[in-house]
Order: sequence, then C-alpha cells, then structure tokens
Amino acid sequence: MKRTLLAFAITVSVAAPAMADDGLALAQSKNCLACHAVDKKVVGPAYKDVAKKFAGQKDAVAMLTDKIMKGSQGVWGPVPMPPNTQVNAAEAKQLATWVLSLK
Repeated sequence: MKRTLLAFAITVSVAAPAMADDGLALAQSKNCLACHAVDKKVVGPAYKDVAKKFAGQKDAVAMLTDKIMKGSQGVWGPVPMPPNTQVNAAEAKQLATWVLSLK
C-alpha cells in the first residue's frame, strides 16, 4: 500500500509541473501572452484571477474553452477579448484546463 501511494505521489508531482509547462508553452505559441499574464493584468485579466473567479464551477472548462475560441465581452470590463481563430478545440480546452489549474 505504501508503495502504491508513493508511486501515485511521485506521478502527481511530476505531472503537475509538466502540465504547467505545456500550458504556458501553448499560451506563448498562440500569442495569448500579448494580452494576458499569469499573475498580473495586462490588457486582459491575469490567468490566476480567471482561475480564482471560476474556481469550483463544474462547467468552467467548457465555458472558458468556448470563450477562448469565440471571444468574450463584458466579463472583465469594457475591453472585449477577440476570438482566437488560431486555436483549435483541443488546444482551447488544454489552455482552459491549464488556466483553471493556476493558484
């Protein structure tokens, strides 16, 4: 039992940083960081603020995936977020999941 728990703990501790690196790399490659930053407002909100605002909402990944692909307006103020046409559905879901994982 201890070996199983130890193996699980090691897997989780290795997987979490990998997901963070993958999410950040994807955000950089899709030019998301032109308007967003992880921990401070740029043109759009900080990703950590987005994670905090939607924490615990069961449909948050689907909702953010949709906003990434189609754009959004009025949630964070008057500046609209344009649709990101260079992001496909799988990438948008990966970005949404990554953003919501930030603390």
